Amino acid sequence: MKFSETGLNKELLKSVNSLGFEVPTPIQEQVIPYLLNEKRDLVALAQTGTGKTASFGLPILQKIEIKKVQPQTIILSPTRELCIQITKDIKSYATYLKKINITAVYGGANIQTQIKSLKQGSQIVVGTPGRVIDLIKRKVLKLQSIKYVVLDEADEMLNMGFKDDLDTILSSTPSVKQSLLFSATMPKEVLRISKNYMSNPKKIEVAKRNQGADNVEHFYYMVNARDKYQALRRICDINPEIYGIVFCRTRRETKEIADKLMQDKYNADALHGDLSQAQRDHVMNRFRKRHLQVLVATDVAARGIDINELSHVINYNLPDDNEVYIHRSGRTGRAGNKGVSLIIAHSREGRKIKAIEKMINKELILKQVPSGNEICQAQLMKLIEKVVNTEINPEITDYIIEIEKKLKHLKKSDIIKHFVSVEFNRFLSFYKNSTDLNIKEKTSKNRKKGRAEKGYSRFFINLGKLNRLETHNLIGLINEYTKERDIPIGKIDILRKFSFFEIDSKYEDIILEKLANAKWNNYKVSVELSKPPSRKENTQNKNKFKFKKTKKFSQKINKKKSSFKDRFRRRR
Repeated sequence: MKFSETGLNKELLKSVNSLGFEVPTPIQEQVIPYLLNEKRDLVALAQTGTGKTASFGLPILQKIEIKKVQPQTIILSPTRELCIQITKDIKSYATYLKKINITAVYGGANIQTQIKSLKQGSQIVVGTPGRVIDLIKRKVLKLQSIKYVVLDEADEMLNMGFKDDLDTILSSTPSVKQSLLFSATMPKEVLRISKNYMSNPKKIEVAKRNQGADNVEHFYYMVNARDKYQALRRICDINPEIYGIVFCRTRRETKEIADKLMQDKYNADALHGDLSQAQRDHVMNRFRKRHLQVLVATDVAARGIDINELSHVINYNLPDDNEVYIHRSGRTGRAGNKGVSLIIAHSREGRKIKAIEKMINKELILKQVPSGNEICQAQLMKLIEKVVNTEINPEITDYIIEIEKKLKHLKKSDIIKHFVSVEFNRFLSFYKNSTDLNIKEKTSKNRKKGRAEKGYSRFFINLGKLNRLETHNLIGLINEYTKERDIPIGKIDILRKFSFFEIDSKYEDIILEKLANAKWNNYKVSVELSKPPSRKENTQNKNKFKFKKTKKFSQKINKKKSSFKDRFRRRR
């Protein structure tokens, strides 16, 4: 199918051609004709980088009533960065349309400028949930004329704690409208929104969700949490030609890891939600031109990156939703190329790795973090290969006689050693006497029960599976009440009636204070620090258990003795 066969008008086709689009992507091929001809709600599931913005942006532009200057479409996105990107894309699609106004509203920018733009009249509003609610409360953004609601990256919005915000916004829109939900995954909360706010939606899914790419190899390393950065360095060093993305959980961690890599002389940089559009474009241009070998990014910031030549995807932290692992690993191994997806796991993530294996129906192979000797050999061979493949400059001939005089007293082997040492001493000195970072998975079983990772505090919360609490709900709850989206979160254990979670100890007081009066799904939340039992309590419990066992055993023996005596008397 060509774009000319989708039903788009001349102006939009002209924009598409000028942007260099030749044929629709699979999601565009199905969604564009559907939205142009149908009024029924839509749930579209597709991986990142599949052209979702064009799939809803183009038909909405065609159906907008230009003469009406009040908002007819509201598009919600999880982050400021994605909001700006969607706005930029839709404006580019509307290049040859007259009097179409598109306004982006998001936090971290001057709200008065956004208010002024809305008052001048906009048919399409793209916004983040928090800023949209703020403008609704100020009675500047009015949604009574809305005909189309788009939830872009719905799963990510829920993961970031916007559930209540989405409920507020959606309940403020007219009952008669077309709702479009675009998501990479379909967790229960996204399903709930589709049931509560959509009417018999059509479902379009362009690829199986639980399927890993055939040409991607999956490996994992098992290290202590404190050694994860050193493991990352060794992975980069053993792969001198690496060209990949390192995924972190939070913006703060993304910045920290990228800064460390740059300080250690790696060609790396960060991509996260705190960057301006100009900064993002600068980083992405450097990465596309391979001036950067490693891009450290959050999942949300990396959405929309479409590069076919990536050699590696490295999971510095595993995502909370296992399906996100598929979308991460799917960024490598594209366009017929082979790719590698790596996990730097710590000792408590064995179960999660097995769950991912089951989901992608592939084995995740345990690899050993390379030793210093292995890295030095790999880097040395790269250096020698570079020397062999370097084109000889003819002007060097003029200096050969003098060079030979200087080297005359050295043997061939000594010349090679001197030459290699000039370029290679940094690696040799760094990895001299390097330690083994690998740990066995069994060590996770030996970990003392109730102990949090070093630097983390362990909390008890009175919600569990019976309350329909899931991992992303708990993260959303923390984000919502603390108003902090960069708090490092450790292990989460969702049990039947209650749960445990780990938070960076620096945020201990904030968690206890902010969640003191929290509510979730009409349940009053109770959060307290969870401490492992003291040695004295353990001893008392053991003695108590032994006493009960001994007493019960004695009663059983006495009963048998009495029975034996009775039988002996009767025989006599």
